[in-house]
Amino acid sequence: MKNKVSRKTFQDRLDDMVRQLRQDISSGRYAAGSFLPSESALAEQFRLSNKSVRKGLEQLVEEGAIVKINRVGNRVAEHARQLKTVVTLGCASSIERDFELAKLLDDFQKLHPWIEVKTINYAAETSSGPHSFVKMARAYLEAGLIDVMTLNQNNLQEMFEQNAHDCLEPLEPPADVYPFVVSPVTFDGTTYMQPVSFSPVLLCYNRTHFRDAGLPEPDSSWSWKELRRVAESIAVPEERYGFYFYLLSENRWPIFLMQSEPGTGHKPDESTANGWLNGIRLVRDIISDRIMPGYLTESSDDVNQLFLQGTVSMILSSYFSMNEFKHTDIDYDISPLPVLNRSASLMVIIGLVVSRNAKNKEAAKLLVSYFASHRAQQLIRDLTTSLPVIKSIAEGAPSPEAPPLNRPPHEAMFRELFPSFRLHRDLNLSVADQLSLRSVLKRYWSGMNDEASLLEQIAVLNREK
Repeated sequence: MKNKVSRKTFQDRLDDMVRQLRQDISSGRYAAGSFLPSESALAEQFRLSNKSVRKGLEQLVEEGAIVKINRVGNRVAEHARQLKTVVTLGCASSIERDFELAKLLDDFQKLHPWIEVKTINYAAETSSGPHSFVKMARAYLEAGLIDVMTLNQNNLQEMFEQNAHDCLEPLEPPADVYPFVVSPVTFDGTTYMQPVSFSPVLLCYNRTHFRDAGLPEPDSSWSWKELRRVAESIAVPEERYGFYFYLLSENRWPIFLMQSEPGTGHKPDESTANGWLNGIRLVRDIISDRIMPGYLTESSDDVNQLFLQGTVSMILSSYFSMNEFKHTDIDYDISPLPVLNRSASLMVIIGLVVSRNAKNKEAAKLLVSYFASHRAQQLIRDLTTSLPVIKSIAEGAPSPEAPPLNRPPHEAMFRELFPSFRLHRDLNLSVADQLSLRSVLKRYWSGMNDEASLLEQIAVLNREK
């Protein structure tokens, strides 16, 4: 009884056999017109019954990879090497930058030549209206247009809030990763997203500007008051501003509430709104100080370009965004976010999900497993400034053969920020309510509403929950 092999183990071995034969046909090990080993030989090699082997071979027949000839054997089809399983990967356009996606997919292709990965880009921000991301994701997934999709943890949260997780295939729990990336992708004990990379939001600054101004560089002791003072000192009229960030980004404005709210674990109410006022007023003061340019950005990409041009000295950034600087000669570094009432840094996790309607779930899951592998994680470490989710790789040095990149001197600083990591869900607001709150705050920061109106509108949002 102890040696009894489970049903799951049989299925795993069957999958291994089909995958190996498919790869051997694709690589030319079994040439067109040649015959595969006999069913009994395959049964012995993969420790399967003859019945299970026949089941796997039938799958290859259906795919057109082999032709079954009664009483003779299974012959490799004439055009078998041209037959590929196609997996469609849907991703935000920034994923190419964040992961060096093309190079990773090339590496995946070498390992799995029988799988062809096609990519489809989608809009990443959820600024076009309530549940816009979920509507888009559901449309793609239910129509079978996407087999695998990149998401961040807030996208996944919204899919669960809107009961759209029925579009997603459960995955194996991630292994060897930082524990704090597991909980945000697990719901009711089931993992739905494979984490690939993460980043806190932090302060990024131009070291040359600080040296030229004779100012000490930012450090973990900074308050927002200190940032405002330095931003005013380092600015050069009609040449550069001291500080800038894309305020309306879903990964920026919540930081100011997280650093000022009295705590978490309860639903937003009047006391919470009053607690948020410190952060809300801080943003208003930063705007009124005119330490930021009045330039209207469309995304954080515009902020990165202003920073590269030397037009601003300090920005709010992430390890993802720093990929914009990796092939430049800008002298920059990073520091923890300044502190208001308490230390808090918003963390973003990017990962992959598999569609329940994936045309070939085995191939789709192979792609997801690849991104979670030590091989792919090391490539992300070597080729980008993004942080892998495997702890040993994230905290280790790039490989000796890795190309030289313009990395910040304090690249490893993220390890000091673990206690300050916060997620969007720590605001205790649904994603839809986050968007509604942002609209309310935008009117206040634009000078259209006073504080009394602001608090009343927040109270209305709370009553409508």
